[in-house]
Amino acid sequence: MITKRRACKMSENNNEQFKMPPKRPRGPMGRGPGMVTEKARDFKGSTKKLIKYLGRYWAAIIAVMIFAAVSTVFSVAGPKVMGKATTALAEGLMNKIAGTGGIDFDYIAKVLLFTLALYVVSAIFMFAQGLIMTGITQKTCYRMRKDITSKINRMPMKYFESRTYGEVLSRITNDVDTLGQSLNQSITQIITSVATLVGTLVMMLSISPLMTLISLVILPVSMILISFVIKHSQKYFRQQQEYLGHINGQVEEVYGGHLVIKAYNKEAETVKTFKEANNVLYKSAWKSQFLSGLMMPIMQFVGNLGYAGVAISGGILAIKNVITIGDIQAFIQYVKNFTQPIQQIAQVANQLQSMAAASERVFEFLDEEEEDITVENPVKPDHIEGSVEFSHVHFGYNPDQIIINDFSAKVKPGQQVAIVGPTGAGKTTMVKLLMRFYDVSSGAILVDGHDIRDYNRADLRDAFGMVLQDTWLFKGTIMENIRYGRLDATDEEVIAAAKAAHAHHFIQTLPGGYDMELNEDASNVSQGQKQLLTIARAILADNPILILDEATSSVDTRTEIRIQKALDNLMKGRTSFVIAHRLSTIKNADMILVMKDGDIIEQGTHDELLAKNGFYAELYNSQFEE
Repeated sequence: MITKRRACKMSENNNEQFKMPPKRPRGPMGRGPGMVTEKARDFKGSTKKLIKYLGRYWAAIIAVMIFAAVSTVFSVAGPKVMGKATTALAEGLMNKIAGTGGIDFDYIAKVLLFTLALYVVSAIFMFAQGLIMTGITQKTCYRMRKDITSKINRMPMKYFESRTYGEVLSRITNDVDTLGQSLNQSITQIITSVATLVGTLVMMLSISPLMTLISLVILPVSMILISFVIKHSQKYFRQQQEYLGHINGQVEEVYGGHLVIKAYNKEAETVKTFKEANNVLYKSAWKSQFLSGLMMPIMQFVGNLGYAGVAISGGILAIKNVITIGDIQAFIQYVKNFTQPIQQIAQVANQLQSMAAASERVFEFLDEEEEDITVENPVKPDHIEGSVEFSHVHFGYNPDQIIINDFSAKVKPGQQVAIVGPTGAGKTTMVKLLMRFYDVSSGAILVDGHDIRDYNRADLRDAFGMVLQDTWLFKGTIMENIRYGRLDATDEEVIAAAKAAHAHHFIQTLPGGYDMELNEDASNVSQGQKQLLTIARAILADNPILILDEATSSVDTRTEIRIQKALDNLMKGRTSFVIAHRLSTIKNADMILVMKDGDIIEQGTHDELLAKNGFYAELYNSQFEE
C-alpha cells in the first residue's frame, strides 16, 4: 500500500500577505444610525438557510423566546406596581396634613417588596435566556468554523487560485464573528423590544388614553427630524468609510515598501499623498460625527416636550381625580421606556442586515463545488513503480481557451524528466495536472498504467513529493518544519535529511540550531536557507515520484551545485520531474521535454537536443550570450 503521508505533503503555497478589509467607521456609541451596513443580495434566502442551519437548536431558541418574553412582562409591570406605593405615600401625606390619618408604611413596604420580587424574577429569566443564547451562538460559530475548515480541505485548487487569501480568510474570521455577535444580540433584542413596546403601550393605555395619545404625537416629530439628519449624514459616512480604506491601504503599502521609498527619495511625495487623503477623511469624519451627534440632543429635546405634555395633562387629570399621582409617575417611566425599544429595533435591523450578509457569504462558501475525493472501486496498488504516461492531453483553465494541445510523453520508472520552455509554455500546468489539482479536458494521464482519475486523490498525492520555487514554512522550530515531510521521523533522520540537502551546516550556525523557532513568515532566515529547508523536507518524505519546480532558483551558484549533487542522489531510482529555467541544472536528465505554446516541440537528452540545433539549443545558448 502507498504510505499514508497526507499530513506531510510537500506542496508549497504562494506566500501572499493577508489583506483584511478596513474596519467600518462608527458613529457615537459604536454602531451609529448613520453607519453604512453591508446588505445581503438575497436576504430572504440567506435567512432561510441560517434558520435551517440552526434547526438542531430550535428547542433552546424557543426557550430563549419564552424566557425573554416572561422577563419583559415582569419588568414592564414594575412601574405601575411602584406607582401604587407613590400614590399611597402621597395620600398618606395629605391625610397627615389634614389630620385625618397617616402614611401606611406596611402597605408601602409590601408594594416595594412585591416590586423587588418582580425585578428579581425578571433578572433571573433574563440571565437564563442570556446563558442559553450565548451557548447557542458559540456552538453555532464552533460548528460553522469546523464546517468551513473541513470544506477548505475538499475545495479544488482553482477556487483558491481565483481568490485572494484574505477573501477566504474573512469567511472563517470576520463573517463568522459578525454572524455570531449579531445572532447573540438580535434574537433576544427583537423579542425583548417588541414585548417591551407592546407591554408599555398596554400599560400606558390602561392608565390614560389621553396621555398616551399626547405621548405618541411626539414620535412622528422625532422620526422626521432623525430621518433628516440621517439623510444628510449618510453621504459623509460613506465618504469616511471609503477614505478610511484609502488611508489603511496607503499605510500598509508604505510600510511594506519603505525601503524602496527611501531608495528613490519619495518620502515627500508619499507624505503629500497621505495628507490629501487624510484631509478628506478628517472633513468627512467631522461632518458625519457632528451630524450623528445631533440625534441624541434632538431625541432629548423632543422627549422633554413629551414629558412636559404628560406632566401638564397628568396634573389636570389628577386634580379631576381621573388618575392618581402614582399613575403619573408610572406613566412618565413608561414614556421613557417607550422610545428605547424603537431605537433598539432600528439598531437590530442593521444587525440583521449584517448577519444576513455574513451568513450569505459563509453559505456561498459552503455550497462551493468540491473535489471528488474518492472514486468507486479505486486503484490501490501495493507499490507505485513510477511510470507516467501523458496520452494526448488537452487542457485549458477555461474550456474555450485550451493552453495544452495534444501533449504526449512516456516516462519510465526511475527516469529524470526535465520540462523546459519559455514563460507561459505550460510547464507548471503539467505538474498541476499530474497532481490532479485540475483534471484534463481530454486525453489521459496514467501512473503505473492506470488513469490517475481512477485513484483516490489522497492516495495519488501520497506518491508525490514537491519542492516549489515559492517556499512555505510555518511558525515553529526548524526541526518541526523539516519533520513535516514525515511526522514519524526521528531526530537522527531529520538531521540526515538536512545534511543531504546541505542545510546542516547553516542550521548549526543559527542560535538554537535545530530548535530555533521560525517566525510566521520565516523572515528570520534567508530565502536561500528557506529553500534548503524545503528540500530537506522533501528528502525526508522519501516519495516514489518527485516534482521539483525551480527548486534551486533561490540559492547561489556554488550552493546550487552542491544541492544538485544531493538531488541527483535523491532522484536515483525515483521518477522525477524537474522544471528549470537555468538549463545547466538539467544536463544529466534522462529526458528533456521542450514545451512551447502548450506543445512538446522537441524531446531527447541534452546532447541530442543540442545536436539538433533547434529551439532547445537556442534557449541554452541564449544563457551565455552577452
